[in-house]
Amino acid sequence: MKKSVEKDLKKIEEKIEIDFKKLQFTEKNPNNNENMLKPPTVIKLLKINKRKEKLEKDLDFLEKNNLTQYNRTDPDAKLMVKPAHNLMAYNVQIAVDGKYKFIVATDISSVGQDTNQLYNMASKSKDVLGQEKMNIIADKGYYNTNEIKKCIDNNITPFLSTPKYKQPKGELFTADKFEYDEEKDCYRCPNNQELTKASFTQDRGGRTNSVYQGSASKCKNCPLREKCIPAKTACKRIYRWEHQKMLEQHQSKMETDKAKEIIKKRGSIVEHPFGTIKQTLGWTHFLVRGKVKVTGENALIMFTYNFRRLINLIGIALFKKVLKALKNGNIEAIKAEIVAYIAMLLHIWVYFLGRIKFYSYKEEKLSFRLRDTPFEHLLRFS
Repeated sequence: MKKSVEKDLKKIEEKIEIDFKKLQFTEKNPNNNENMLKPPTVIKLLKINKRKEKLEKDLDFLEKNNLTQYNRTDPDAKLMVKPAHNLMAYNVQIAVDGKYKFIVATDISSVGQDTNQLYNMASKSKDVLGQEKMNIIADKGYYNTNEIKKCIDNNITPFLSTPKYKQPKGELFTADKFEYDEEKDCYRCPNNQELTKASFTQDRGGRTNSVYQGSASKCKNCPLREKCIPAKTACKRIYRWEHQKMLEQHQSKMETDKAKEIIKKRGSIVEHPFGTIKQTLGWTHFLVRGKVKVTGENALIMFTYNFRRLINLIGIALFKKVLKALKNGNIEAIKAEIVAYIAMLLHIWVYFLGRIKFYSYKEEKLSFRLRDTPFEHLLRFS
């Protein structure tokens, strides 16, 4: 990290300055017996200078290449900020099938956030499933208006909540305090004054925004001015995305009880594979370096999980029959047997939950609706 290099370099320079003062003091006071003012040894000075030269070279390299961080062992890896620790790593993305819990798609990113990954993973999943329409559930970390627009344009319905940012006390009014009047195509401020649409637009972050601004004379004498705009700003401006109506429809849909119930399922579906991969299969970190190699290793890890999941779902004996059927090109003959086997496992599971008094769902809600689900999806994921 460039900040770390600059910080370490500053500390070393301060250390050198202190040591230099100690040397000056020793020269002037040769009979000094105070341990705290003993001058550093020659070996220590050489080590400090060597460390300083190394840091200066690192800082020069970062500045010449316009970088804020660099990993010599793996240049493709980037710093990932986690609640428990920060480390140089990759951001692993997976999309998991909600019915059979198979990993449908996976990818590797060098960016420490997920805001640009929603459409990437959704489109990969859609291609694998071969479906014209699809629902995808994601957490708030994937929220990106441009990504949501891409998904909706490609018949993918995203289910993710809108992040809510708390307004600090004493701060200015946020955009949600201004009400949009669709009929007049204007905004109304908390003081009930209109902000009319300007003749120019704003291009920012890949979005084209219309600009709505109030009257400078009205804003100047407004009793709520101190809570609305900075002292040196002439008038209030609100920026509205050209696809804001689509976004508002999405946000309204996310406020429905149905959407909230769907979003609740996300954690139990997509986080479970990560737990199995780390705790059961023992993969807690990548063994290779470089994005190309890490992508290959990641694909093998996800394949291993899917293979294990398939075996757990249909068993060894039935899996052998599937292989023989695939070899002979007669997979249709064994579909009914596999569906019946999974249905039997489901029945046993529901019965077990009832026996231990944890049964809290109706059996029809737990069923996979096997008769209505194309079985090709199960085999494709393996």
